[in-house]
Amino acid sequence: MVGSPVEDDLCTRIRRSEQALMAHHEAVLRTYGLTMTQYTVLLALAREGGLSGSQLARSCGVTQQSMSSVLATMETKGLIRRDTSPVHAKVQIASLTDEGRALLDQAFQEVVVLERALREAFTPTEHASLCELLERATTVLVQQTRRAGARPAS
Repeated sequence: MVGSPVEDDLCTRIRRSEQALMAHHEAVLRTYGLTMTQYTVLLALAREGGLSGSQLARSCGVTQQSMSSVLATMETKGLIRRDTSPVHAKVQIASLTDEGRALLDQAFQEVVVLERALREAFTPTEHASLCELLERATTVLVQQTRRAGARPAS
């Protein structure tokens, strides 16, 4: 309802939480010379191994063009290396360097402090419920975005 206070809107609450999370992570990561996208690339490479730029772009929620720039910067910093894919000669596969892994390990130790604080703010049952509810909300948001993108322009 248009007349209800904006703080009652679930989307507003989700957005405020997301903004607070990003502000925290950006403040922590800045001390390591990393952006949130660079950190996410390091995490993805640590968890998945070598990935292409397009795979990393999807994982990080950015365009392939943006990811190309991010990877070039990270390669210059010595955090990743890119090698030609054994399957496709035009595809570069990014992987962590020892320096990238060390920086990720350091940054992760500070980022995980927030995860622990959030976990401690809830009982185990509340934590599990919140995770389930957030997953459900994410599913609805993705579905609604697809529907909005499928509508013809007016």
